[in-house]
This record gives sequence, C-alpha cells and structure tokens, in this order.
Amino acid sequence: MRSQVLSALLGLIFTVRCFGAPACNVGTVFDHAPKSSHDFSSLLQKAEHGDLTAQFQVGLAYETGAGVEQEYSAAVRWYRKAGESGNPAAQNNLASLYARGLGLPRSDNEAMKWYLRAAVEGFPAAQNNVGFMYAAGRGVPQSDAAAVSWYRKAAAKRYAPAESNLGVMYLQGRGVAADTMRAAKLFRAAAKIGDAAAEYNLGLLYYTGNGHRRDLGEALKWFRAAAKRGSVEAQNQISAGIPSEASSLQ
Repeated sequence: MRSQVLSALLGLIFTVRCFGAPACNVGTVFDHAPKSSHDFSSLLQKAEHGDLTAQFQVGLAYETGAGVEQEYSAAVRWYRKAGESGNPAAQNNLASLYARGLGLPRSDNEAMKWYLRAAVEGFPAAQNNVGFMYAAGRGVPQSDAAAVSWYRKAAAKRYAPAESNLGVMYLQGRGVAADTMRAAKLFRAAAKIGDAAAEYNLGLLYYTGNGHRRDLGEALKWFRAAAKRGSVEAQNQISAGIPSEASSLQ
C-alpha cells in the first residue's frame, strides 16, 4: 500500500490508493470473476470465439485464481488479447500486472502506456492510476499538477479512490493550493461510497484536528469502518491504542 507521510510529530500517514492487489486493489478491476470451474469453462469458450468481455473475465480468473488455478502469465495473455481490441478494463489490469511485475517483467513505461490507453477513453480506474503514476514519477516525469488533473477526471465520475487521492493532494498542497476543508469533503464523499482509504484518512483528520475540528468519537468510528474493510493502517491504529481516548465515547 502506497502512503504519504503527513505528520512527523505523530507519525500518522494518509493513505494513497493505487493499482495493486490485494492490498492496493482499487485500480485493478475485480468485478465479475467466475465463481466456479463450470463458469470458467463457459467463459473460456466465449473468449476463444472473440468475446472481449469474456476475454477480460478469463484474464481476471487467471489473475485471481477464481474458478481456475492462478496463473499470471495466462492472465497477461488474455488481458492483452482483449486490451489490444479496445477493452479498457483489460488494458487497465494488464497495466497493473506490468506495474507489479506479475506474469511478465516489471515495466513502469509499459504500465503507463496501457493505463493511458484506457484513461483517454474515460475509464476511471485507469485515470486514477495515471494520476498515481504521475504523483509517484513512475513511467513518466513526476508531476503533481498532472496527477491532480487525472485524479479530477476520475473523481468527476464519483470514482471513490480518485476522490480520496485528490483529497490527499489538497491536504498536502501538491499540485493545488492546500485546502484541508476541501480534502475533508473529498474524503467524506469517498467514504460514503465505502472506500477504506478515505475512511481511514477521514479518521485521521478527526483524530489530529489538522485544520479540522478534533472529534475522537468520529475518529474511532471511521478507523473502525476502514478496519472492517481490511485497511491495515486502520487496524494498526486501533491495535496501537491511538484512538483509545475515544473508546469511552462509543
């Protein structure tokens, strides 16, 4: 999970959501994976007859091990087949495999190429990932302004990970003027959709009172929500007893 340091004093971090899996899976499309080997066989037949959606789903099955033994190299083949024919979800997931070096040599340049192909078609997960690549300087020269631009495109479609990432940029004044209230608004919007990183980030704002009213009860509420969705950061905060002052308020 990629994170940005907010406060050296408290050692707390605001989470940035990117492209990996499973810990950083928001940019990888995991919808509609087959649930059984029978489902996989049916999808494979359709894929072999040129159905782009089925080709993507077969690639997804191989990547996740859903209905078939996990095999990243096979996922690459099927994502590439669908991606070259214009399927943006396949393009995005192929880029994610390049970015993580799964099933093929890691290449940020190739990852960025495939993310951009999907992003320019308006695919929000890819737009968010392009933003992340610019923010991190991976495969392209680092540019906070470009990162903000791409995050905004995806956030305009109510893509929660991009809303959360854009919130971090506002919070830190990267590529935009620092605006904690704007960051909090974006975190809250993404948290309402169920984004764990946004829930965690919102919890930190309430806990630190950094440009925002301090409310330990709200902090613990959002930490717990993020922890239930698998946020390791939130789980660690709770385990460490950081929000323990709020426990009696629940």
